Amino acid sequence: MHVLLTAGPTYEPLDPVRFLGNRSTGKMGYALAEAFAAQGAEVTLVSGPSHLPDPASPRIRMVRVETAAEMYAEAAKVAGEADVWVFAAAVADYRPAHVAMDKIKKSGETLTLELVKNVDIAATLGQRKRPEQFAVGFALETTNELAHARDKLHRKNFDLIVLNSLRDAGAGFGHDTNKVTVLDAAGQIVNFELQSKADVARGLVSLIMSRLAPSL
Repeated sequence: MHVLLTAGPTYEPLDPVRFLGNRSTGKMGYALAEAFAAQGAEVTLVSGPSHLPDPASPRIRMVRVETAAEMYAEAAKVAGEADVWVFAAAVADYRPAHVAMDKIKKSGETLTLELVKNVDIAATLGQRKRPEQFAVGFALETTNELAHARDKLHRKNFDLIVLNSLRDAGAGFGHDTNKVTVLDAAGQIVNFELQSKADVARGLVSLIMSRLAPSL
């Protein structure tokens, strides 16, 4: 079984020294890569910038990228041959319309940035997903969590979506623990109480494996 897995943030450059990014560390995605590898899967891990060391398993092939465009390009290379897609990365929705060649100097009291939309990696790949492929997305929400997650599940052609809420203590970016809710298209919900991200990853992989076709 081949798993395509995205993890970490993306950094969208503003000038040679500054970027737009987010607080994702990649911990959940890396834990998932290790958990899949432990089950015998071959994993292509496309990671945005992260201070985490490369996973130790020889079954995990690391591909490091920086921007959303780079992450999409690398994911698209292997999506067609992968049996399972897991989109755990926190991809920037927008990027600066213009990247300055030199450091932007301080001038005036305000600075206005023009942003343009990045490619939606999961949605774009989801349009070409074959029936035998299995796609899992992540949603980090702060309001109307279940409604937003269900919308994303259907809109991006996911089979499962893993919902994080920033309102849950110990969950989300930067923590070694996580608490998630998993939804499927039929409306079934599975709750994972607060535990280590490694344990959450093992539970998610077991759930995913139970949903796959017997041939995988």
